Amino acid sequence: MAKSRVINIVATECIPADEAKFNKWYNEVHIPMLMKFKGIKKVTRYKVTDESQDKPKFLAIYEYDSKADMAAINTSPEFKAAIDEMNETIKSCKFSITWAMGGEPIKTWGK
Repeated sequence: MAKSRVINIVATECIPADEAKFNKWYNEVHIPMLMKFKGIKKVTRYKVTDESQDKPKFLAIYEYDSKADMAAINTSPEFKAAIDEMNETIKSCKFSITWAMGGEPIKTWGK
């Protein structure tokens, strides 16, 4: 049985005119930069199906083997490079991080 992972969920929003540019950047630049950090094991992006004014449009779920790995990314050179690059990109592609949170498993069910 696979080990349950610790997750970090990041919710983002962008202006509709920049959505294609934002998704291309997130998929082809931002995630590959972050994946250089050895502690990230998997990233999955989602488009929220219940779009409304009070919910972000996109979610990214980052998976780590441990809370220590999840905490370590914040001081890593890979994270710094990705954030520095993001701060430049945001000048030409209007998006925002709506919220972010981490979670650890309590119990997992599956078939």
